[in-house]
Amino acid sequence: MRAVVLHETGGPEVLHVEETAAPEPEEGEVLVRVHAASVNPIDWKIRRGIRPRDLPVILGNDFAGTVERSRVDGYAEGDAVFGFARGGGYAEHAVAPATGVARKPAELSYTQAAALPVAGLTAWQAIFDHGNLQSGQTLLVAGAAGGVGHLAVQFGKHAGARVIGTGSARNREFVLGLGVDEYVDYTSQDVAETVKDADVAFDTVGGETTKTLIPTLREGGVLVTIAAEPPEQEAAAKGALATAFSASPKPDQLAEIAGLVASGEVNVEIAQTFPLDQVVQAHELSEAGHTRGKLVLEI
Repeated sequence: MRAVVLHETGGPEVLHVEETAAPEPEEGEVLVRVHAASVNPIDWKIRRGIRPRDLPVILGNDFAGTVERSRVDGYAEGDAVFGFARGGGYAEHAVAPATGVARKPAELSYTQAAALPVAGLTAWQAIFDHGNLQSGQTLLVAGAAGGVGHLAVQFGKHAGARVIGTGSARNREFVLGLGVDEYVDYTSQDVAETVKDADVAFDTVGGETTKTLIPTLREGGVLVTIAAEPPEQEAAAKGALATAFSASPKPDQLAEIAGLVASGEVNVEIAQTFPLDQVVQAHELSEAGHTRGKLVLEI
C-alpha cells in the first residue's frame, strides 16, 4: 500500500510517500480502506521530534473509510467507519480497534468524517468532560476559527451556553457565523480586559495566550488547555482551576458528534483537501498555524 512513512525527524521535506506492507488487524480490530485522513498539529510535532515516537512510523491519527476485514463483532466488510487508527492513517489501509471507531452517517462525506475524531473529541472533552460546561454558563474559546476551536464554539452553543470567541480580524465574520455571542479581536483588544467572569476558558492557542486567559475566569472557573502547560498556580490565585489533557477515543461521543454534523446542527469547516502526494504542502499549511477549520488528505 502507499503510505507516508516517517524515517527521520525534521521539516516537511522529510515526508515521502512510499510502498509498504498493509497492516494486519488483531483480534478486536478492523482493517479499513482509508478514503480520507485528517492533518492535525500533533502530526507535525511528531515529524519535528517535539513529540518523540519510535521510527519509522506512519503519521496520522484519525481517518474515515470502509471496512475490508473485521476481527470484531459489530462490524463487517463494507461498513463505513471513522475514528482513530492504530499505526497511522496517512495510508491506503489502516487498522483500528473497535473501541476507537464509530459508524459514519450516510449524510457525512468521508472527508467530513475524517476531520472529526481528533478535533471533535478534543473540543467535546475539553468543554464538557474537563470544563463541565452547563447551559446558561459562559464559554470563552481562544482560537475560535481553528480546527478544534470552531467545533468547540458550536458545541457550546448547542449546549445552551453563552460563547465568546477570540481570533484575528480576518476571522471575525467566520466565527460570528458560527453563532458566537461576542467576538474579541486579540490584535486590537485585550482579551483579559474585555472578558470577565467566564465559567470555562478553552485555550487552543498556547504560548503567551494561556496565562492571559486566567483573568477572564470567574472564581471557581476552569481553564482547559491543549496547547501549553496549565498555569495552575496563577489559576489557584484567582480561585480557579487550570488543567491540560489529550483527547481519548470514545465511540459514543464520536457518534454523538457525527450525528450533530449529519443533522446540520454543527458544521465542520474543511479549509482545504490534498491528495496523499501533497502531504508536504498540507504540513506546511498546518504548521503555519492560521488555518480556518480542518485540513484533510483524500486518499
